[in-house]
Amino acid sequence: MGKYLLKRVVLAVVTIWAVATITFGLMNMVPGGPFLSEKAISPAATAALEAKYGLDKPFIERYLTYLGDAMHGDFGLSLKQRGRTVSSIISAKFPVSAKVGGIAVLVSLLLGVPLGVLAAYKRGTAIDSTFSVLATLGIAVPSFVICTVLMYFFGVKLRLLPTLGLTSWKHYLMPVFALAAYPTSYIMRLMRSSMLDVLGQDYMRTAKAKGLSQGVSLFKHALRNAILPVITYLGPMIAYTLVGSFIVEKIFTIPGLGGEFIKAINGRDYTMIMGTTIFLAAFMVVMLLIVDIVYTIVDPRIKLK
Repeated sequence: MGKYLLKRVVLAVVTIWAVATITFGLMNMVPGGPFLSEKAISPAATAALEAKYGLDKPFIERYLTYLGDAMHGDFGLSLKQRGRTVSSIISAKFPVSAKVGGIAVLVSLLLGVPLGVLAAYKRGTAIDSTFSVLATLGIAVPSFVICTVLMYFFGVKLRLLPTLGLTSWKHYLMPVFALAAYPTSYIMRLMRSSMLDVLGQDYMRTAKAKGLSQGVSLFKHALRNAILPVITYLGPMIAYTLVGSFIVEKIFTIPGLGGEFIKAINGRDYTMIMGTTIFLAAFMVVMLLIVDIVYTIVDPRIKLK
């Protein structure tokens, strides 16, 4: 276990370094600069701003300086939000995205797993067909379409739910549903196919022959093995959902990290783009490492080497 974790940590560091290097290089290859959108700015003022933020230095020097600072959690100053550091913006906005995303992850698991098990248990029935159609729709329909439909019916027509901000529990309902639609549908399909495979195994027939009840054999024996593909998907899903969908945050005006990232792209805020990208990449790598560890807890037969 120790050697495996050390290997994964080293690979994680290399992955994050590669992401940081590629992002830094791409930001410097993009034509133009972060101060082109400033109104009535003179060449002298532009040069002064570039000197202030160190953009006038050679590429290699800026790259090494940025990597050294990033290793200490310092992603520099935002080029557009004057006086604010990228780290402070991320620390202020990420909890908002994480709260909405965390609720969506919980909803996805609480709905997707049991519905997938039920669909497999009722294979070939109307329940199975209905769940399959719903899962296909949840995967195929883009999140912005779901957001638009929810806002039109529940926000505009029926006036049951608020459409902007996050000031009460009602504000969470539509964003959480929009975020949870895809992962719930995907988990449902994963659980159904995996459960069908497990139900056909010899040990399940043996458990039934021993007289075990359907509930015990289904949840004690079948579910523990069938849920492994869901755990594999859980890492990327949590990383994607907790940081929030940029489109969902933009539509519902959620003050999370997604909106800041979009503003950074539109405003050519290079330090904000690089800092957010590195942060999300590191978050993803950590989630994948945790998934590997959880694997051995759920199924002790799996050994980490």
